[in-house]
Amino acid sequence: MKTTEDLIPNFENHLESHAYQKLRKEAFDYIARGAGAEATMQANRHAFDKWKIRPRVLRDVSKRDHTVSLFGRTMKTPILFAPIGVQRIAHPDGELGSAKSAGALEVPYIVSSAASYAMEEIARVSGNNIRWFQLYCSLEDCVTESLVKRAEASGYSAIVITVDTPLLGLRKADSRNGYSPLSEGNGCGNYFSDPAFCGLLEKLPNEDLESALMKQIEIIDRPSLNWGDFKKIRSYTKLPILLKGILHPDDAQLALEHDVDGIIVSNHGGRQLDHCISSLDALPDICQVVNGRIPVLLDSGIRSGVDVFKAIALGADAVLLGRPYIYGLAIDGEAGIARVIEDILHELDVSMALSGARSLCDINSHLLVEA
Repeated sequence: MKTTEDLIPNFENHLESHAYQKLRKEAFDYIARGAGAEATMQANRHAFDKWKIRPRVLRDVSKRDHTVSLFGRTMKTPILFAPIGVQRIAHPDGELGSAKSAGALEVPYIVSSAASYAMEEIARVSGNNIRWFQLYCSLEDCVTESLVKRAEASGYSAIVITVDTPLLGLRKADSRNGYSPLSEGNGCGNYFSDPAFCGLLEKLPNEDLESALMKQIEIIDRPSLNWGDFKKIRSYTKLPILLKGILHPDDAQLALEHDVDGIIVSNHGGRQLDHCISSLDALPDICQVVNGRIPVLLDSGIRSGVDVFKAIALGADAVLLGRPYIYGLAIDGEAGIARVIEDILHELDVSMALSGARSLCDINSHLLVEA
């Protein structure tokens, strides 16, 4: 007799369903599931559903402009690839496939600290595409400093510090499956290639893999991370620094006081704190505090071009897309990602035209109504 865990899950959309058929159960659950009862994941989707578009007409939308400027660079679209680690569990090409696809599409790519491949390898296949580096501040300062300086040296143009993981969220599916992609060695690309990290080991990873993996898991997060540490991290680089994981307006104010360069409103895709406020619901209050002084991006819950439209209307300068592109990677590698992104961008373009928006600047809260 099958248990509840053995049954085919209720899929959010056809992408998730197709990816489920391609992936082993443990990998699918790691990618698709969230923390606890997954109330935060559900809240992310419900937040988008409650907003309806109220279009304008007779606006001459024969030409539409999707570009956005961030940190002195013009981006072709308001979408960036969110930082997702251990991508080799979805497809053997992992981040290399994602970076190639992002480059071909001219969509900026944020590379995770826990990538399956080293940041330099990913940079080489990215071409001239805009790329940022996501940082988990390590328990060891020397590793944090080394990762940041390597990113700057290899052409990454911003550092994204994830601030909502002092501890790993309670992910029940991973616990049931007894699964950790880090323990399998799927997220060690940046660490095993790092001289500071290797200097902490008694033996190099190729001599003692298990000990190296244990050391990575031991130091990858820094539970004591606080605002006082930001000045130290700032001293490592001249690149813009964004904080990912801001949900409270008071933290947005502190970010301004500490001269942070950008904020990413995010609840980690519902993978950290369960029963947490949705990212979209948190966005307007944070935008009110920031008042245009630094860019505000939105992460968590984006599934379509209409979602992108709604996020921008509520104040986001750009958005991060996560699970959908990983599903595309799982389904058909680079080509699968391209289809996902092209569909979302096409839907954004059509939504702009049908709502009377000629550019992203035309998309504002006056085009939305709360149902």
